Amino acid sequence: MDPPIVIDAHTRHVSDILFSLDNSVLITCGMDNLTQIWSVNDWNQLNTLFGHTNSVNSVAIAAKGDFLATGSTDATVKIWQYPSGTLEHTLSGHRKTVATVAFSPTGEYVASGSYDGHVKIWDVTSGTEQLTLTNLRRNIASISFSPDGKFLVAGGLGDDIFLWEFPSGEFIRQITGHETAVSAVTFSPDGEWLGSIGYEQTLKIRSTKDWEEHLSISLESRASDLDFTSDNKKVAAAIDYGVRMWDIRSGEIHKQYELPVKGVYTVSVSPTRRWLAVGSADGLVRIWQIRKPPMKK
Repeated sequence: MDPPIVIDAHTRHVSDILFSLDNSVLITCGMDNLTQIWSVNDWNQLNTLFGHTNSVNSVAIAAKGDFLATGSTDATVKIWQYPSGTLEHTLSGHRKTVATVAFSPTGEYVASGSYDGHVKIWDVTSGTEQLTLTNLRRNIASISFSPDGKFLVAGGLGDDIFLWEFPSGEFIRQITGHETAVSAVTFSPDGEWLGSIGYEQTLKIRSTKDWEEHLSISLESRASDLDFTSDNKKVAAAIDYGVRMWDIRSGEIHKQYELPVKGVYTVSVSPTRRWLAVGSADGLVRIWQIRKPPMKK
């Protein structure tokens, strides 16, 4: 097995990473209050976004690639022009840590989830708050829009996942199954699956047709993040000391990698399915090539 490419990305924990939809950059954020942008061609640093006064916990990119959003322990959400990195808006309204941010599929709105127990919806152009979603418990850790923009889910402390209709904000249901708390929840790119990770060390995949459980995988340690491959066939999870990828239909492990560090907090698979990247407590991002590039004709 080839060793990973290693980027010395942050001076403290790496909180979140993601590949841009055009596969040109890898975006990372960390507990050093910074968001960094790296070229996928050579893994060189392209830009650093300054402005948050505490840990940057989550980063999202709009589908059109024109804006980034970041959520921080300083209780703010920031919207940045991309690729310039110019700060467009600072969104204030949460009372505690903003743990998670996500753009709606059209890029018109950004949602933020906070340890104050609220999910807020903001207009990206004006920077104004449009909606605050209730029915929640404490500490929202993860939110996700369905690819068709019809649903929004959130999970955190408390063992249920909350589901709303979007953009109306009408509460639909609580999805049960985890035993303690939900650390991550996300839709697959085609919207067929909803993946979630619980503190009780399970990864669950549910069908969005009826929200019933399709697959439950027992993990060997606590996990913090998950990501689906762009072909909707596999799911990866960041666990202590490693990362695992499973086939969704069979539940069998497809790939696994070990790390020399306990805290592995975030995972992202590139849209081309060529690269798998993880961020960890040592401030490093490790990238494996999991699929060979197509042969040039």
